[in-house]
Amino acid sequence: MKKNILYIVAAGFLLITSCNKFDDMNLDPEAASEEQMDFRMLFTNVLQHAYGTEYESWRTGLIYISTMIQHTASVESYWHGDKYTYDPGYNAAYWDRIFPNGIRDVVILLDEWKDNEAFQTEYQMARILRAFLFHRMTDLYGDVPYTEAGLGFIDRNGYPKYDQQETIYKDMLKELQEAAAALEGTSSSIGNADIMYKGNVVKWQKFAYSLMLRLGMRLSKVDEEEAKKWVNEAVNGGLFADNSESAIILHPGAVTANNSGEPFGKVYVHEDPNAYRMSESFINLLKDTDDPRLRFLATVVEDPSIKLDNEAWDFGDTTATKQIGMPNGYDKTTTGATNIKNHPLFPDTINNYSVANRYTYARIDAPTFLLTHAENQLLLAEAAYRGWITGTAEEYYNTGVTAAMKQFEQFGISGISDAAISSYLQANPYQEATALEQINTQYYINTFSDEYESFANWRRSGYPVLTPVNYIGNVTNGTIPRRFTYPNSESTVNPTHYREAVSRLQNGDQMTSRVWWDVEN
Repeated sequence: MKKNILYIVAAGFLLITSCNKFDDMNLDPEAASEEQMDFRMLFTNVLQHAYGTEYESWRTGLIYISTMIQHTASVESYWHGDKYTYDPGYNAAYWDRIFPNGIRDVVILLDEWKDNEAFQTEYQMARILRAFLFHRMTDLYGDVPYTEAGLGFIDRNGYPKYDQQETIYKDMLKELQEAAAALEGTSSSIGNADIMYKGNVVKWQKFAYSLMLRLGMRLSKVDEEEAKKWVNEAVNGGLFADNSESAIILHPGAVTANNSGEPFGKVYVHEDPNAYRMSESFINLLKDTDDPRLRFLATVVEDPSIKLDNEAWDFGDTTATKQIGMPNGYDKTTTGATNIKNHPLFPDTINNYSVANRYTYARIDAPTFLLTHAENQLLLAEAAYRGWITGTAEEYYNTGVTAAMKQFEQFGISGISDAAISSYLQANPYQEATALEQINTQYYINTFSDEYESFANWRRSGYPVLTPVNYIGNVTNGTIPRRFTYPNSESTVNPTHYREAVSRLQNGDQMTSRVWWDVEN
């Protein structure tokens, strides 16, 4: 292992332990040997970057994606996704945070554990995490450094090539297939360093196959035969059996001062509580079907930025009939029709618009959902509709909706009753004629606060049908963006490979260009 890698890990180790062992602060981290390093801590760090920090979650996930796809809305000028305006730093936020952190760490981890017999099970788990990190990265940007990414910390190659997304997808699916097979019959001693499954190998296998299902379905517009092949591979391998097996990170004892909490929850209440509201289209979607999830998704508070006398946040009124969504594409500064106060349905004050529910998603100790049983079932419903797998689309659909509604129990609250779920499904039954819209609209509802996945599946499926806004100064000619642009620094730091990647984009490095699997129908 190279000296610079040891320095990174040792420095992280000292940061974690120095509070309890002050005398150890005089240790020379560069003098630490490879044998002294506990790389399991690096595994924890990779998992933390899988669920994210408030930095990129705020900028990429909320300021841009959640408003672009109309889960939320904002009248603040810096919430660029609401009106498709451009900010290079926010466009690059996910790249800037994950490449030099999560991807760096997982590459180091794989290099350390690849030939270490004592950590072969954990090596396979790290391969799965690498695929998870990269599928988000490539889905957001398109072609990205992949085979050479992070190698600068091992062999000092600081100018990685950009692999084509098709190649990346093929390798991610291969990695998941191989890692899942290699986990068969093994056990792990990683324990609490695995903050998701505590070393439960069977659940890691199911996570790998469930991610394979997601990636396989991502190919539905570009290569149906490959999509069908990988979906069946995932089904045969074994998916999540119920909500208890979903890939979820819990955050007990979370605080706002570090990366211990649910990043979206931090922004909803602590970082930017008054900058956003729930979107009108999202709230109306739930109201139109009398969806019992509405009261678990939204609340109305007197002032989102004010704490109560006992220093607790105001949980507001979650009554479904009182929820009002803010329309996208408005501001608070102009004097014309785009000013929110001039909207014909403006509800007297901006605080009458709903915010994210503070019993569920707007909590720093809320769980982070990386990939769920409900998502699996809804994707299987679509696969069954397309004739790719056995079973009926209706059965998968009903199971998926039920799992999605039962998911609220994982916030540690009383969730939606079986009777309420049954009533909803009876009132909104599966319809073959509108199956794709129904299935993917349910997916959109279920992936609220996993905005990266919502954005990807919306681009893949086209559902729900959203009405774009055409605010003055937008950079997409009034269309919802399809990708994020590369960091400006890439054109000077890695110019040759950057220009090659841009040349493969139909419209260049623009938010309107489409990634490989997002072919235009």
